[in-house]
Amino acid sequence: MATAPQATGLPILYRDLVPLSSTQHGDWGTKTLEGAHFLKSQHAVPVTVDEFVQVQRHFPIIFADAENPVPLALMGLNEGVNVFLGEDGKFAERLYVPAYIRRYPFMLAQLGQDANELSLCFDPTSDAVGPDGDFIKFFENGQPSQGTKDILQFCEHFEQSAQRTGAFVKELMDLALLMDGEVTIQPEGAEQPHIYRGFKMVNEEKLRELRGDQLRKMTQNGMITLIMAHIFSLDLMREIYGRQAQQGKVPPIGVAA
Repeated sequence: MATAPQATGLPILYRDLVPLSSTQHGDWGTKTLEGAHFLKSQHAVPVTVDEFVQVQRHFPIIFADAENPVPLALMGLNEGVNVFLGEDGKFAERLYVPAYIRRYPFMLAQLGQDANELSLCFDPTSDAVGPDGDFIKFFENGQPSQGTKDILQFCEHFEQSAQRTGAFVKELMDLALLMDGEVTIQPEGAEQPHIYRGFKMVNEEKLRELRGDQLRKMTQNGMITLIMAHIFSLDLMREIYGRQAQQGKVPPIGVAA
């Protein structure tokens, strides 16, 4: 279960990133897509703490096995597998769509030296934008359109949520509550199980060992609710495994997961 950043250094899903400019993109806009084809080979996407409760109803929430263990919603247990998208690129059922997906191909990025100064950027390789895009025009008379202002506001809200998520993860790490994750799934009729590793999860034993004052603080600030959403969601890994098996996308036992 690979959850490392992309080799390009860009965030997940993004293949390029350029700042939105009235001079370069004055006639550009967004286009309506028939499906989320850009997700077909994406097995995990980042999620924020503000959406843990919605996400845990549909996807397992894990933490990336990285120096910065970002929370991720799993859409498949193996690299390149997404069990929720049909061949037409559409979700096979009504699901909560994480904000990270809804934000794409836009994001706020730091272009200068000031870390507090972020610019609205987008991935020009996305099929959702282009000079022939007429769903939302980026500019009107050289000024940002209302649609662009709405996109900017959504990206700003996402950044704020991402900051809250970072604070939550830091607290987990300060309390040493994250451990190497492992899930064992025994296929019916198989002699050996599938073992999935390569991710982080909350250590329930250490959670129970916390002092009373620490637990009270975590209850009051909402951390316990987030942690339990993560823990409860892990049961869905077996459901995703079953979906992969039905779709013929489970690797042979012994192959790294």
